Amino acid sequence: MLRWISRIGKSCKFPSNHDRNLGFRYSQRYSLVNVKLTWVKDNVLDSVVTGERELRAAWVIVSTIAADPGCCLPIYRLSGRRRGQLGLPEYLKVSTFMRKYPNIFSEFHLPDTGGTLVPWFRLSPHAIELHQESMAVFNQNQKDFLDRITKLLLLTNNTILPLQTIDQLKWDLGLPHDYLDSIVTKHQNIFSLINLPDSRLALKLISKPDTLPLSQLQKNAIFQKREDDVRNNKLSFKIGFPRGFGLNKKSIKWLDEWQMLPYTSPYSDSSDLDPRTDVSEKRIVGVFHELLNLTIEKKTDRKNVSNLRKPLNLPQKFTKVFERHPGIFYLSKKNNTQTVVLREAYDGHRIVEKHPISEIRNRFGCLMKEGFLDKSRGLYKKKEIGLKSGEEDELDNVCENGFKLGEESEGHMFSEYESDETTAHLFRLCD
Repeated sequence: MLRWISRIGKSCKFPSNHDRNLGFRYSQRYSLVNVKLTWVKDNVLDSVVTGERELRAAWVIVSTIAADPGCCLPIYRLSGRRRGQLGLPEYLKVSTFMRKYPNIFSEFHLPDTGGTLVPWFRLSPHAIELHQESMAVFNQNQKDFLDRITKLLLLTNNTILPLQTIDQLKWDLGLPHDYLDSIVTKHQNIFSLINLPDSRLALKLISKPDTLPLSQLQKNAIFQKREDDVRNNKLSFKIGFPRGFGLNKKSIKWLDEWQMLPYTSPYSDSSDLDPRTDVSEKRIVGVFHELLNLTIEKKTDRKNVSNLRKPLNLPQKFTKVFERHPGIFYLSKKNNTQTVVLREAYDGHRIVEKHPISEIRNRFGCLMKEGFLDKSRGLYKKKEIGLKSGEEDELDNVCENGFKLGEESEGHMFSEYESDETTAHLFRLCD
């Protein structure tokens, strides 16, 4: 079996010109069929998406605080330019959000240069413990995360991606807050940081594997003992529709024929494909099928892929495949955004193959639930921490990070943020 897989990988790496020309002429026979399928709301997969906004925001804040030498930060270091990484609603202050979870973020106050008390936050013992466990999981699965970055770069034309684009996918890929230090700099024989013509910093894959990797769709076919389908590029995608979704005869016929079209590996050269054909569209579907399989939770924000058109060699309006193939992808419109979910990866609201880092995130979500409910029951009393004689020195010992106070400080008045749909769905993590 292993020798057979190796042969498949080599055949993907070195296709002959004759095969390419045949594939090119073959693809011209199939123009892009004008079929539009209706979007149908899927409450189950919506629940998978809704609870993640607060979970991600809290996790990013924990990682930011944990990365600080003093393990505590003033509120202005967590808001301002860093706020965009959190994805919180504009109306919600970062401090208000953090105060929802007093069992994760411990608040105290220090005076700025003008004597005004400024909120500072440090992590609770439970939060520190979970963060340390997440780092242990990362260390145990370093090769897995290394492969995810490598495959992401292999999907691109020149194996180059701007760091800004990778940062947008960092949470979805399961990468740690300091992935540049913990992964990239430790593998300088594989990766290189380069400057793009527009002055942006980018990551380049400088050491390519001898054979192209198999896509997840190819691996699934091999596992199902469909070697001939893999060898002949006759691979179809797993399709499922939510209850209440209806297809007319024209759509069913088109979908059946579309599934029988040649499958182009997302890692192979696709420059010969005509973008006006269904064969090219099937290649685009395959690219996103593979991209979502590289993510931990098999989903990502639609805007995260908006900068991938040129690197992935995609035509204009490439994201239309999400609307044309609702049996493969679900486009959730929760959280005031659009999230692309790979349907086959979920059984109800539970992911089929759970990554170890997902287990940590689920436990973190349960900790958030516990803190939110305890606070709503009045177990945490709101009080301002004043500094008595000698207390300032004690706090300085806890937070020896050398930053000056007094920049962009948010008021230390507590404002309530009541439970909403996002918080309710977050609790599903503990079901």
